[in-house]
Amino acid sequence: MSRKITFLTLFLWLTAVTFPVFAQQKADTTYTFRFVPQKDMFYVPWNGNDMELARLLECIESNKTDILDGKLPLYVDGYCNSLNGEKENLAIAKIRSNRVKSELIIRAEIKEENFITRNHATEGDFVTVRLTIPVKETAVTDAEAEARRKTEAERLEAEKRAEQERLAEEQRKAEEARPNILTDTPSETKITNDCHLSLRTNLLRWATLTPDLGLEWRICPSWGIAVNGSWTSWTWSDKDRRYALWEVAPEVRYYMGEKKAWYLGAMFKAGQFNYKLSETGKQGDLMGGGITAGYQLRLNKALDLDFNLGLGYLNADYEKYEVIDGVRVRRGNETKDWWGPINAGVTLVWKIK
Repeated sequence: MSRKITFLTLFLWLTAVTFPVFAQQKADTTYTFRFVPQKDMFYVPWNGNDMELARLLECIESNKTDILDGKLPLYVDGYCNSLNGEKENLAIAKIRSNRVKSELIIRAEIKEENFITRNHATEGDFVTVRLTIPVKETAVTDAEAEARRKTEAERLEAEKRAEQERLAEEQRKAEEARPNILTDTPSETKITNDCHLSLRTNLLRWATLTPDLGLEWRICPSWGIAVNGSWTSWTWSDKDRRYALWEVAPEVRYYMGEKKAWYLGAMFKAGQFNYKLSETGKQGDLMGGGITAGYQLRLNKALDLDFNLGLGYLNADYEKYEVIDGVRVRRGNETKDWWGPINAGVTLVWKIK
């Protein structure tokens, strides 16, 4: 009987010693807060964040003394992988971590030094807060906690896969919509930043039976060098009437605005003419230049329509003549100066390179 009492006493003593050991074992408790991809705002009511925040605040309140004493730090890990580069992802992850910590500092009345923070450019778009707190549970309860952690990890992995699938679907839809932008709203698409060479022809010149052709070299998105040339030679009424000319007009342009559609330029013009639309003809030289302005309307990827107007000065030095028995008879010289419109065009532009 004394042996039984001794054995029972020893068993109770071992139980009393062992139970605190189990009670002093620690387990991690993790709380996860979701963020919208590529955004850094902490939306508390969104995607279960309010429930996680309530659980975390309750846990902090239960262990507040140890937290404020520095015995129980809160491990904060910020994640972001929805941007293009590691630097951008780490910057967003840092802001997300700070927003979660600010929420806890305000609501739970704890301090910045109670946190240990790390940020990562991997895994997803969320912030985790982890506490390693004493667990008053047996080994069986620890196994249950491990099962819960595995379930949480599986949930995170499933959400990560769903987010990746959503981003892939959005990218696919954007790629499908891109050709429609070029086809349906040409005037609103952005001008390419590549340098290119364009072939030009002034439709107004063609309307006056004057063939016109030119080139423009876009050195960069903001600067271009253009040159247009015109030539024609017409006679009628048994060669008693004549309309002939040639002109060359080089121009330097500066393109403005987000789409580089508006421009200002400086033009020089030189040429010769021979007009005989009445009894007296005029034949001579012209030279001048001025300021140009215009707008390029994009029709599609290769074609633009250029509306332009030039204001400046022209000098015409010519001789007057009459035709008598098929012979030109000179009737004197004249020189005229002109200030005003010197050029107008509705020009079709074709990007050839």
